[in-house]
Amino acid sequence: MSNKEFIGKFVSFLYRYSQMYLDKELKPYNIGPGQFYLLMPLFQKDGVNQESIGQSINLDRANVTRAVQKLVKEGYVYQQRDDEDKRSQRIFLTEKGRAIEPGLKKIALEWEDILLSNFDSDQREAIVNSFEDMIKNVSRIMEK
Repeated sequence: MSNKEFIGKFVSFLYRYSQMYLDKELKPYNIGPGQFYLLMPLFQKDGVNQESIGQSINLDRANVTRAVQKLVKEGYVYQQRDDEDKRSQRIFLTEKGRAIEPGLKKIALEWEDILLSNFDSDQREAIVNSFEDMIKNVSRIMEK
């Protein structure tokens, strides 16, 4: 290894800053980053089962269950048994949950703008592509 910093340090810093930013910005909604990341796929496709939400955000079953319970308690989502697979729960947004979509998407875009403020559009695209590639690399190793 050269004199350069270990890349994991930077990933760790970004993760911690992200959590701090989201904690602050999500306070008015009475949710945390875990619930935020769970809601984002529901805004794209409502009525998804818990397992596929967990897979899409790389969260284990127990954490998904806790996040869903918090969102149910806050009135943002409700659960319904899957008609085809009685063991599976589908998650649906309530009116209250749908109403916070613009605010949460704004928070996500503002954080992205903070992260990428010094980069032009080509650089931004390259960064996103690089992160996607890094996730694929790690996923291949972790799934073995």
